[in-house]
Amino acid sequence: MKKYLALTTALSVGLGPFAAIAQECTNDTWNHVMESGTLTVGVKADYKPWGFRNTDGDIIGMEPDMAQLVADTMGVDLELVAVVSSNRMQFLEQGQIDLMIATMTDRPDRREIVGIIGPNYYTSGTNILAPEALEFDEWEDLRGQPVCAVQGAFYNQIVEERYGVEIVAFGGTAEGRQALRDRRCVAWVYDDSSIGSTLATGEWEGFEMPLPSEDDSPWGLAVPLAEQNCIFGNFMSGMQYNWHQDGTLLELEEKWGIQPTPYLQSMNERMADHLAE
Repeated sequence: MKKYLALTTALSVGLGPFAAIAQECTNDTWNHVMESGTLTVGVKADYKPWGFRNTDGDIIGMEPDMAQLVADTMGVDLELVAVVSSNRMQFLEQGQIDLMIATMTDRPDRREIVGIIGPNYYTSGTNILAPEALEFDEWEDLRGQPVCAVQGAFYNQIVEERYGVEIVAFGGTAEGRQALRDRRCVAWVYDDSSIGSTLATGEWEGFEMPLPSEDDSPWGLAVPLAEQNCIFGNFMSGMQYNWHQDGTLLELEEKWGIQPTPYLQSMNERMADHLAE
């Protein structure tokens, strides 16, 4: 823990231009977590392998593992709360969770609502899961067709406006994918990283991810907006720097059977401690 707290202190000292902001910090969330001894983190429970429920009903996955690392470093217990795309920011705003690590794309409009902390920990693009029999070759093949999606995903509007599809939105990924099986839509639009993992399960024979991925976007974890430039925000920034530098995220990617991403590999190389070589 000393390593991370030392890094947090160093980051705080280096934030000269933000000194005035730092003086206004109440650090309410950080103080509450340290006093209560419990960190409450919002994660996905329907987005395998980043966050999903095992046979016992426990939430597991890459992002719950990241949440556990945060709690361990802070020296507190961890409580996981299942969130979905449509409520994850509201849960953080309302104080139902202290931290959010939930496959959220980092966008300017979201930075006005929650405190997204860099460096981003992951990235993904947009693609579709579709029956091989439909022989989709390009995005234009979807024009005028019903396409299943999850509520709140940023790419829904993009795909709808760009290619003229009819978005059929569902509250969770399981419902959306089942609707695809039930032929209520011709395709399921989602993150390519998740679709790749879905196909790798072997449970989707006859389906494919046929199109070139578009709109590669970074994922951001978030603290309450008021704590973005305060202790909690600086601490989480330090955590992510360390995860990139020491290869933690690469190890978690491998642990959960996620196809290696160029982003994590490049970040690990960029942040490597060259003096230690």
